Amino acid sequence: MNLFGVLDINASALTAERERAEVTASNMANAETTRTPGGGPYKKQSVVFETERPDLNSFALALSRFGDLHARGVKVEEVVQDDNPPVRRYEPGHPDADADGYVAYPNINPVEEMVDLMGSAQAYQLNVSAVQATKSMISETFQLLT
Repeated sequence: MNLFGVLDINASALTAERERAEVTASNMANAETTRTPGGGPYKKQSVVFETERPDLNSFALALSRFGDLHARGVKVEEVVQDDNPPVRRYEPGHPDADADGYVAYPNINPVEEMVDLMGSAQAYQLNVSAVQATKSMISETFQLLT
């Protein structure tokens, strides 16, 4: 793998972590949303990552080395909704209260979401550091060649 391939892998990781952070922020913003257009409370969402693999039928792959058959980065495979039941709170005066006075709130733990957001931010920063190190190596290589 060349240094430019490393940049491609880092770019895919940065994109995936950005989407993870956006989904987590959406969960935090909707932690108290009791009514959605689809009906019922907001449902927590989670990002599922998957290894990005090269296209095995491409002409470029036929010309590449065997070592290039390995993973090419990471991608968001899907965003899934949490199917856990909502948290019910007794609030008889709330406009979304049922006949018994309970309101269904999203099953979102703000502490878990904050930890997930911090993990995403840290992974993003590590990938930025890797991009900077790779750029430095490319620059030094060009300096050696000139």
